Amino acid sequence: MGKATGFKEFARQTPGYEKPESRVRHYNEFTQPLSNDELAKQGARCMDCGIPFCHQGCPVNNIIPDWNDLVYRDRWAEAIEVLHSTNNFPEFTGRICPAPCEASCTLNLEDIPVAIKTIEHAIIERAFADGLVQPEKPKAATGKKVAVVGGGPAGLAASQQLARAGHAVVLFEKNAYVGGLLRYGIPDFKLDKQVIERRVAQMKAEGVEIRTNAHVGVTVPVSELDAFDAVVLTGGSEKPRDLPVPGRELAGVHFAMDFLTQQNRRVSGEAFDAADILATGKKVVVIGGGDTGADCVGTSNRQNAASVTQIEIMGKPPVMEDKLVTWPKWPNKLRTSSSHDEGCDRRWSVATQSFFGEGGVLKGLNCVQVDDKFQPVAGTEFTLEADLVLLAMGFVHPVHEGLVDGLGLDKDGRGNVKADTVKYQTSNPKVFAAGDIRRGQSLVVWAIREGRQAARAVDEFLMGSSTLPR
Repeated sequence: MGKATGFKEFARQTPGYEKPESRVRHYNEFTQPLSNDELAKQGARCMDCGIPFCHQGCPVNNIIPDWNDLVYRDRWAEAIEVLHSTNNFPEFTGRICPAPCEASCTLNLEDIPVAIKTIEHAIIERAFADGLVQPEKPKAATGKKVAVVGGGPAGLAASQQLARAGHAVVLFEKNAYVGGLLRYGIPDFKLDKQVIERRVAQMKAEGVEIRTNAHVGVTVPVSELDAFDAVVLTGGSEKPRDLPVPGRELAGVHFAMDFLTQQNRRVSGEAFDAADILATGKKVVVIGGGDTGADCVGTSNRQNAASVTQIEIMGKPPVMEDKLVTWPKWPNKLRTSSSHDEGCDRRWSVATQSFFGEGGVLKGLNCVQVDDKFQPVAGTEFTLEADLVLLAMGFVHPVHEGLVDGLGLDKDGRGNVKADTVKYQTSNPKVFAAGDIRRGQSLVVWAIREGRQAARAVDEFLMGSSTLPR
């Protein structure tokens, strides 16, 4: 694949960024794409490694070496066909996936993996520009009706696959627009929302009916699902992990997703009812060191926060992993996002013991250093001043009230809807579950995979067999 000696001749190259002092003034995407010649060289770096470990790293089983080679050979139309054969939405994964495929790349043994994510992004953007992304309508209608509940990436993938199989698909979304966390959680500077609308237009042309502001179990009775031959639940894992310490009730302590969702709605001009949560002029502390925390950092900087500090209870990861121990698995290593480069004080092995304030308003945090068992280390107590605290500690399980409990579905030990990864059936045989509602908080690429696989399972359930890929 690629050029036999390409990995020796060409250095790894990824898109550049607009300078931090400039990009924090807006909410637009700020990557600077590579030229076609540069992309061809990156495709050429894909070596004939014998066993493509990148396949193992990619949850949607992307046929990575093939489309790397096609880009190298300037065969872009064929490249998008190969890419779309496994991934409905490479424009999403090419922007926000952490690229476990690159961690599994053989060249990552030398810390210079093929720029797989960059090439993927380039292929789909070239395909849209060249008019190669067109509606794929089914050859015949099956007469079966399927309801998909939840318009995030799992729901979008399931809906598109089921519509292409000829089923009449209705996608129910509780918000004003589909996309789930793609729309309301991930900031616009990482994913422009027109990217979602572009794909939704294709899905509508393929026959997917999208009903927004339709919260099943709340504004839409669960009984309406009885009219469908099958139901696919693809909601998110939206119950946030709280921090029940003294002072939690103080004004100024908020869940990260409330903060991020508001800003995304401001950018798009969508109204919201809650009081403004803004970082402007405030000392911000983000609790939680993952991607959501990093998104809070970038958004706070764009809102002109006075300072931003991010604390994490886990210890500081190593700068470099031990390749011979971790490869080709996803390694634990220090990761610095573009948001951190815009300004952030990062601290590890820190636990919050309480919040303090005056007159019911937050003024700061009482913290302590912890050991590798998360136990407080005596004598390491300290305080952090804060006007705004954002809790970005992940999610525990889907919201049970309304839809899940209304359907009376069994749950697993973690509170997720119980279903396997073969049939994706819940305790109700005609109800299926995929994505975060089934597996818990995870990556967009896993949501797409589960949505695709669940669609095939539903097709088999309705028709006895299926030609949809897994």
